[in-house]
This record gives sequence, structure tokens and C-alpha cells, in this order.
Amino acid sequence: MEVTARKPIQGVANIVRFNWHFYLLAAVLFCVLTICIRFVPHTLAIVLSIARFTMVAGTLLSLAVSFYIYDCSGLYTLSWLDGLGMNTAPDIVNIHSGFDETSVLLAKKYPRAHLSVCDFYDPVKHTEVSIKRARRAYPPYPGTVVISTAHIPLQPHSADHIFAILAAHEIRDHNERVLFFQALKSSLKTNGSIIVVEHLRNMPNFIAYNIGFLHFLSKQEWKNTFREAGLTIVSEMKVTPFVHTFILQ
Repeated sequence: MEVTARKPIQGVANIVRFNWHFYLLAAVLFCVLTICIRFVPHTLAIVLSIARFTMVAGTLLSLAVSFYIYDCSGLYTLSWLDGLGMNTAPDIVNIHSGFDETSVLLAKKYPRAHLSVCDFYDPVKHTEVSIKRARRAYPPYPGTVVISTAHIPLQPHSADHIFAILAAHEIRDHNERVLFFQALKSSLKTNGSIIVVEHLRNMPNFIAYNIGFLHFLSKQEWKNTFREAGLTIVSEMKVTPFVHTFILQ
């Protein structure tokens, strides 16, 4: 498969493209507030003006942070993997939840690796229209295997490294998430690792995404999941202030 570079502003453009209904709603609400401000009493007009400003500022801030994370930070250059000591021809598994932006990048970074790609997207559980739009826009990586979180068809002790980049938070149930990581653990070779990249439910992501940060999991919840799955956090790093990486063994 030919591996192409990411396009400028691809990250933030995809966010708008796949979630355009939110931005359309925000534009309509902006227009409604602007009209209302002209006809309501002065005190209420001030309140509506503040609400309008807050909505616009929050939207622009979230887009600016997303642009930084997905287009400027180096998250998708994968340069942050250089210090992990990965061998040059590993057996790699990349697991995603319906929208795969990283398999082609891993194939480029590790051209001698044996790369397996698994997709646990479930249209019954994952009903977000944004994922459906993304799946129509981006075809799956060749050879992608459709799996479920309860059944991961990987051979025991077969993977040097398993990646779950911005995907595992879609497993909303705690017990299901623990079983998922237990299955990944059994697929690791001796000294193999699982690389989990996620936004956290923390203050930086609250500032950036407001109540949208509730879609993420807290750091403590991730630690509980890994501990109950029998995995140890051997290293942590921040790719950006908004994205956290756990290295597990």
C-alpha cells in the first residue's frame, strides 16, 4: 500500500467535516442570539451577548487546540516512539475503533515490521454519526480484521507491540475494558509492550473541550483498568499537554 503524508490541517479539517452538524447548529444558534439581542431588554441582551461570546470562544478554542494536537504537535509523526527502543522488524498490532489514521503511519515508520490491524467498531454500540462519516471517507487499511472487544483473534505471545491510539476510551464499560486488555496481554511476547494513547478527563482537556472532556476517562480510571488486567505501567509520557501515553508490560 502506498503511504502518503498527512495533508496540512487534515486533523482539524476532519473534525469539522465529520461533525459539521454541530458547527451548523452553533451557527444557527449564533444567528438566533444575534437577532434576539436586538429586541430584548438591555439586561437580558447583556446575558445573551455573554452566552454568544462564550459559545463562539469555546468553539474557536476547541478547534485551535485540535489544530495544535492533530496538525502541529508531532502526534502523527510518531517521533515520540523513537525513545521506546522498538526493534526494526517487530510484530505490530494496531487496534482502532472504526477510524484508522495511524496504520499507514506505522507502516511507514516501521517498513520491515509485520503489521496487523484490528477494528473493534460495533455499529450497535458506536452510534456516533461522525464515525460513520469517517468510515465512508477513509477506506480500511488492507487486511484489517474486524473484531469485538470480547473476541480478539490474536495468537498467544505473538505481538512485540500493540497500539491503541485514541481508541480504547470507546470501550465505555469498565469490566469490558479490563477483559479487553487482558486479551491483549495474553497476545504479547516476552518483554512486549502495549502503547495506549488517550486524552484524559483532566483540566487541560476541560479547558479545551468543555463538557466534551467527559467522553474521556480519568488517569485513575486507566490505572485501575490496567492493574485489574494484570498490566504494569512501565513508562508514561505526554505527547502534548492534552494527550497522554501509557507504556504497558
